[in-house]
Amino acid sequence: MSTPLEKPQIIVHIQKSLNYTVFDSKWIPCSAKFVTMGNFPRGTGVMQIYEINQGELQLVKEIEKPKPIKCGTFGATSLQQRHLATGDFDGNLHIWNLEVPDVPVYTVKAHKEIVNSIDGVGGLGIGDGAPEIVTGSRDGTVKVWDPRQKDTPVANMEPVEGETKRDCWTVAFGNAFNDQDRCVCAGYDNGDIKLFDLRNMSLRWETNIKNGVCCVEFDRKDINMNKLVATSLEGKFHVFDLRTQHPTKGFASVSEKAHKSTVWQVRHLPQNRDIFMTAGGAGNLHLWKYEYPAQRSKKDSEEVDMGVAGTVNLLQNVTLSTQPIASLDWSPDKQGLCVCTAFDQSVRVLIVTKLNRV
Repeated sequence: MSTPLEKPQIIVHIQKSLNYTVFDSKWIPCSAKFVTMGNFPRGTGVMQIYEINQGELQLVKEIEKPKPIKCGTFGATSLQQRHLATGDFDGNLHIWNLEVPDVPVYTVKAHKEIVNSIDGVGGLGIGDGAPEIVTGSRDGTVKVWDPRQKDTPVANMEPVEGETKRDCWTVAFGNAFNDQDRCVCAGYDNGDIKLFDLRNMSLRWETNIKNGVCCVEFDRKDINMNKLVATSLEGKFHVFDLRTQHPTKGFASVSEKAHKSTVWQVRHLPQNRDIFMTAGGAGNLHLWKYEYPAQRSKKDSEEVDMGVAGTVNLLQNVTLSTQPIASLDWSPDKQGLCVCTAFDQSVRVLIVTKLNRV
């Protein structure tokens, strides 16, 4: 019998109000700093770098840019350089050296419309192979970029002629466990989830979860595909077991209704891939743990392998704000430390305790 004190607690360590709408936040690897991205009321973009110093947030640097910044990632940079890749409201992909951020070190007009989502792989020692960035946009396309190659994407997943363009809300890398293999998962406003195999340049799997897909994330980018979490409008999220793909039924999954409002984000704990946090439209955070079934696959009536889904347990939940929590990022270096931003124009640094005991 576990007592409430033995459960993980979600504690607000620092809270700070900002003078702009903040869309994304990311820890700067190997540091006590993080960067926030958003837009000023006057319509320009902003990046701010904060450092945690003796329980206070100190503004290290503020960088203003012409266009509002929607999303960012450090996933394709080296630990030495720590360059930030961003997508903006005008469809641009920029890579910034935050030490000298006046001019981007890489720039490309990636999309015709806003870049909704961005992810990186092959940097920070995570994922084998070349450093790559994936962007998803309202223009319906998903593109993969190599920062060493100017102007043209290395892959472009777009609707065929005559197909209606769906707004792509979220993209994520996974399956990067050797130099050749790599997958991109994309979620769309109509509930479509598509898994693209970059090695074969093919659509490996697709499904529809009947509600706009707000966020997708693999539990790890750099392992043989294990699990994928997809969050959606109206409070539902789905966990897919990616180890066994059935020819007709696809992947086994379990769905959970966290609450009534949109689940904006999901982020897996870097130190434990079976623990993840979801961020909701009512200003709440839910901490979950995935429990595997006794056997992860079984034979169907025709002796073909099919997956078996596990269960999801709620470890803790907390309401932080009256507004949606739009971004969430775990510290890769310190277990339980995370940063989140909400549409109440504030950033919060949280500490989640007892994660090593669950």
